[in-house]
Amino acid sequence: MSATDIQFNKNEDAMKLAISELRKVSEQVKLGGGKKSIEKHKEKGKLTARERLELLFDKNKPVTEIGELAGYGMYEEYGGCPSGGVVVQMGYINKRLCIVVANDATVKAGAWFPITGKKNLRAQEISIENRIPIIYLVDSAGVFLPMQDEIFPDKENFGRIFYNNSQMSALGIPQIAAIMGSCVAGGAYLPILSDEALIVEKTGSVFLAGSYLVKSAIGENIDNELLGGAVTHCEISGVTDYKSKDDADCIKTVRNLIDKLGKPDVAGFDRVEPKAPQRPATDVYGLLPEKVTGQYDMHEFIKCIVDEGEMVEYKADYGKSIVCCYARIDGWAVGIVANQREVVKAKKPKVSGEPGSFNTEMQFGGVIYSDSADKAARFIMNCNQKKVPLVFLQDVTGFMVGSRSEHGGIIKDGAKMVNAVSNSVVPKFTIIVGNSYGAGNYAMCGKAFGPRLIFSYPTSRLAVMGGEQAAKTLLQIQVSAMKSKGKEVSAEEEAALLKKITDKYTSTMDPKYAAARLWCDGIIDPAETRKVISMGIEAANQAPITKPFSVGVIQT
Repeated sequence: MSATDIQFNKNEDAMKLAISELRKVSEQVKLGGGKKSIEKHKEKGKLTARERLELLFDKNKPVTEIGELAGYGMYEEYGGCPSGGVVVQMGYINKRLCIVVANDATVKAGAWFPITGKKNLRAQEISIENRIPIIYLVDSAGVFLPMQDEIFPDKENFGRIFYNNSQMSALGIPQIAAIMGSCVAGGAYLPILSDEALIVEKTGSVFLAGSYLVKSAIGENIDNELLGGAVTHCEISGVTDYKSKDDADCIKTVRNLIDKLGKPDVAGFDRVEPKAPQRPATDVYGLLPEKVTGQYDMHEFIKCIVDEGEMVEYKADYGKSIVCCYARIDGWAVGIVANQREVVKAKKPKVSGEPGSFNTEMQFGGVIYSDSADKAARFIMNCNQKKVPLVFLQDVTGFMVGSRSEHGGIIKDGAKMVNAVSNSVVPKFTIIVGNSYGAGNYAMCGKAFGPRLIFSYPTSRLAVMGGEQAAKTLLQIQVSAMKSKGKEVSAEEEAALLKKITDKYTSTMDPKYAAARLWCDGIIDPAETRKVISMGIEAANQAPITKPFSVGVIQT
């Protein structure tokens, strides 16, 4: 066995271990509020949020979950908030691609934490950008009162959901709400601002104030069922449109409603019969280095995700720290922008005062050079011109620094790439394969730059800079501050301080930390890359491009 084969096996073992650990976390998260809470929930005759989704979606069709790890490791003083107390999945209902938001009433009775609001808004954002139908399976006690100041008043808080409801209706995006449990106070507006509302007998209820609050506010004695149950709203108030006898009946009606929707307009992205990749998708496990500083050839990685491994590389011999190519993923035509980490023969950047460029070996390590940024910007513009969706494969440590790069105009070329990414009108999809540091995250279409979907791999890292560099920088700042106050710092104290800083900083680079805060839509097994990109493009194809592509003022 060669050294290459040994390293492949080591890489594969490391990735499989990371995937195994991720699955353990996923299994725990999927229990929601725990087994006892699930038992109490079922005693009321209700299905769990995930059971409702399983019944709603077509069998044997792919499903992509958004924000599964939302809230992970957060709100521990309140007992945690698994999946943000709401399950969001994109899948097929009677062959129509939809996104569904299902409150998990086993988590604090489905109460809304700050991350719950953020996750709901993300689901609506996906629906709006792609013009796909959205279904709300409502079962919530409303705002989590101990944190009301962080969920209630701001622009991107709870109220924005109702603003979006209204805007989406005006845009003609189908919205269906099924009231399958509690729906109280301000939350009552969500189903009623939807196009159609269903309610389940005996378990569903919707009102601005429950019976206890009504009693204290106006002295009226009334139970919740008579106040705002299925009979009241279907026979007296007319607030809801369909009455269901149980969860299964309600879901059947939702499926029938989706079945009657008219066909969507399409953007016209090109698709042919899908072909399998040249290399098995699981080869990614062995290609990606076990250490984030390791090297690998991005071309070989791409062969694991594109149809038949075929790609047409743009400017193949220029700007080699970024690979740009046209390919197909599950039949869809795509433009791929990917960081290169391999040591390759490349042209050294031309610098003022030097006679010219010359060939040299360069270890890219995911660094973006001026020529690569310039190449990527032009490629992104071409994809917009041709109406080809963009896929960004991030393994980037940032832009090249130092006098040579600064004198060569790295800032100008980096800005050109950022501008092209920002103004793209074709849908963008981002996979954080390895590192995602600093301005490299921005140029390679990080969350701030509007990817339709953004997912991370289990071994990825997201931060302003690498852990070692950041820790040493922070150490220098803290030691200087201590010395300025007259305190001497011993070598032992400095080492202990460095370890403390490194441990804390490194913990925030973990992809679970990012996924918990919805900096990405989730962490996926690399073998699922084709699935999530394909579903994303299919969703995006339902939103015709209406805005012309322009980059405005750009330095050349």
